[in-house]
Amino acid sequence: MQREPMTVQSAKALNDELIELKTVVRPRITNSIADARAHGDLKENAEYHAAREQQSFSEGRILELESKISNAQIIDITKMTNNGKVIFGATVQLFNLDTEEEVTYRIVGNDEADIKKNLISVRSPIARALISKEEGDETEVETPGGIVAYEITKVDYI
Repeated sequence: MQREPMTVQSAKALNDELIELKTVVRPRITNSIADARAHGDLKENAEYHAAREQQSFSEGRILELESKISNAQIIDITKMTNNGKVIFGATVQLFNLDTEEEVTYRIVGNDEADIKKNLISVRSPIARALISKEEGDETEVETPGGIVAYEITKVDYI
């Protein structure tokens, strides 16, 4: 199985969520199930069925998080020497050659991507067009609206 790149921040967030699920949520659900069982007839016990549903969801999420963490290749960009090259985890400032607008993106893993926060997936067309380029390079990205030309004005490893 191919390892998925992940930033240190994302790995920490996933680990924190996993710990919360295992140490807080799982025991709370177990107690809810035990309380519901104490009320008698389980066939018509809505509390019991709700707790079992929560348990199923929680256990599924635990398995998902464990899988993501075990398949992660955690990359700490801050420990790398910035040579101006665009790599996974880099923050890239771009100048749109057509509209003359500037935009900044950080290249992250699939689970971390959030365009509203300017976090783009390493698998996105724009990230693929930027990877291995350097400050001062120009690149073209095929978008639904057509081809967009960018100049890489700055690359940070933060």
